[in-house]
Amino acid sequence: MAMDSFDHLGSNNKAKHPPGLYLLFFTEMWERFSFYGMRAMLVLYLTAQYISGGLGYSESAAISIYGFFVGACYFTPLLGGYLSDRYLGRRRSITIGGLCIALGNLSLFAVQNDLFMAIGLALIIIGNGFFKPNVSTLVGDLYPKHDKRVDSAYTIFYMGINIGSFLAPLVCGFLAEQWFKVDMVDFIIYGYKYGFLAAGIGMIIGQLLYNVLGPRYLGDIGKAPVNHKAKHSGSSVKEKVPMTGKEKRQTAVILIITCFVIFFWAGFEQAGSLLTLYTQQFIDKSIFGFEIPVSWFQSVNPLFIILFAPVISYLWMTLSKRKRGDLSFATKMGLGMVLLGAGYMVLLIAVNQTGSDPAQATRQASILFILGTYFFHTIGELFLSPVGLALVNKISPAKLTSLLMGVWLASTGVANIIGGQFASKINALGYFNTFAVIGALSILLGLILLLLSKKLTNMAAIEADTF
Repeated sequence: MAMDSFDHLGSNNKAKHPPGLYLLFFTEMWERFSFYGMRAMLVLYLTAQYISGGLGYSESAAISIYGFFVGACYFTPLLGGYLSDRYLGRRRSITIGGLCIALGNLSLFAVQNDLFMAIGLALIIIGNGFFKPNVSTLVGDLYPKHDKRVDSAYTIFYMGINIGSFLAPLVCGFLAEQWFKVDMVDFIIYGYKYGFLAAGIGMIIGQLLYNVLGPRYLGDIGKAPVNHKAKHSGSSVKEKVPMTGKEKRQTAVILIITCFVIFFWAGFEQAGSLLTLYTQQFIDKSIFGFEIPVSWFQSVNPLFIILFAPVISYLWMTLSKRKRGDLSFATKMGLGMVLLGAGYMVLLIAVNQTGSDPAQATRQASILFILGTYFFHTIGELFLSPVGLALVNKISPAKLTSLLMGVWLASTGVANIIGGQFASKINALGYFNTFAVIGALSILLGLILLLLSKKLTNMAAIEADTF
């Protein structure tokens, strides 16, 4: 893009970010509000009896549906990104995705049955495929190549993600489990559909802001498909150059790390299914006479990210000033997996107190157990996720960067499907055995990654203190 186009957007002032960044900040914030608000209620909605405002699925069936749903949301961006680059352009794709997500939530609100549940989830999966890969990329498009403000821009953008993720379960969960809750004599009717309505309205608000203010603050950025720009650039995209040995080793490092990351996310993403069900059945949620809605616990992770991300960032900066430098990427990610496992070990203490059968439980566990688990999981996420994303960006061969980034994101989809299938065996294994297996395997794989740290750092051909 010509430099005068950036001047129009206000990015010629190197001391400030272009106003388009803050428009995308709020667009993404409302999309995450919509997604996490719906996600926080999904398993609860599926397992609640029909008379109570749910669909009456078994726990294992609900967990399987949840796993496939979240997993599919990480696969469709591969197709959505391709269609955007080839035919639609990023701006149009974001609008298509936003409308699909809004319609999906409105379908869940409109009719309480299996068909509209399937239609709603399918629309959200499709919408996520168009929305997610394009809004993040559009942030980078706001800046000239090699602009030093880009890292700061993505940090601001990431805060929008977590603010939306934090607020969504609080608002949608309150509507579903408190505001529209009707306490009958023999049963309780929950207002899950009104939570889905709130999620849909959030998405509509974000799309209104994006489409009304986009022409002014985004200019022509992202309107043309990428292949259209390539055709007019005069560059040859068909030239094939074989990968060097260094590039092959770096690609191998990304693939190896991705295999470890799949298991991390398989354990981490139990927050929306297995951990939600355990919290609902066995955790004492009363504080000063107020019953905390179960879905509110989905706000704990983004809250902890907002609180502790600056602390972890400061830790890396401090370590980088040492004579030995910062920790290697593999060391950080290995520690992240160990922390995930430690979170599950905390829950084993709780299960020892409560047992795995809610019908036979004589006591509930302290809320501190589930908060402690989320704390360890969040710190583990901060050790692993940003570091892995930076690694893919840094060492991917130029010709494979998009593909490897797609593989990296798709690994989360694989993880959710695997995690959903494993967690669906909860009725056979029980909570103690399930948490013990996930925690022990995570710690074991983390230790293996720590042992491979030096080897992987050498293969990646980067200095140990780069990350």
